[in-house]
Amino acid sequence: MTTLFISDLHLEADRPEIGEQFVEFLEQEAVRAEALYILGDLFESWIGDDDPNPHYREMKRAIRGVADRDVPVFFMHGNRDFLIGEKFAEDTGVQLLPDPCRVNLYGEDVLLSHGDALCTDDVKYQEVRTITRNPGWQAMMLKKSLAERQAIARQARADSMAHGGSLDPQISDVNQGEVEQLLKERGVRTLLHGHTHRPAVHRFLLDGTPATRIVLGDWFEQGSVVRWDVSGPELSVLERG
Repeated sequence: MTTLFISDLHLEADRPEIGEQFVEFLEQEAVRAEALYILGDLFESWIGDDDPNPHYREMKRAIRGVADRDVPVFFMHGNRDFLIGEKFAEDTGVQLLPDPCRVNLYGEDVLLSHGDALCTDDVKYQEVRTITRNPGWQAMMLKKSLAERQAIARQARADSMAHGGSLDPQISDVNQGEVEQLLKERGVRTLLHGHTHRPAVHRFLLDGTPATRIVLGDWFEQGSVVRWDVSGPELSVLERG
């Protein structure tokens, strides 16, 4: 059996090809998996579990189809869908995870994260992240009307694109020192995350011991998945037909 990991699909109606590939992946591969982990930014933006967006509703049904086949589905919030809550979990059958989260995969302890908290060189982003992860701020946001939240989300996306486009690529990546500190604090030697859209397997020494950081890619041009079984992890591309 294989455990699957994906992130950064950024599902939205304006990119139907991503949703089509996602549904195909769920119906053809995820239903046969031991478990599926979604490590954030499944949606381009999520303004609350009461959003009637028909495209999102279709994606939720597809996820539910996997959970209904007795495949555990786990979800970790990203920086685009941090307002996903218990109603979403109830509708889809997913189990919500904290970030970071330690799991054991076939005898190996692995730390899972969306990854954005490790991008500490981007000071402006971290300031925004601190605000948006505050439960009081989130409660205030969810009290606003759907129209108000939609307008705020559009502005946030525009601001994010402008900010990201002005950054040195190194600043927008994870900070290696933060990665090493987190691994030492949690007592593990393997980290799996998304967010940066830079799929790769990084190997390094941590206090003289081999360590690994595996990065999932986005789904804009093609899919990205980590398949993990008794032989270990494999980072793969999912070609779009």
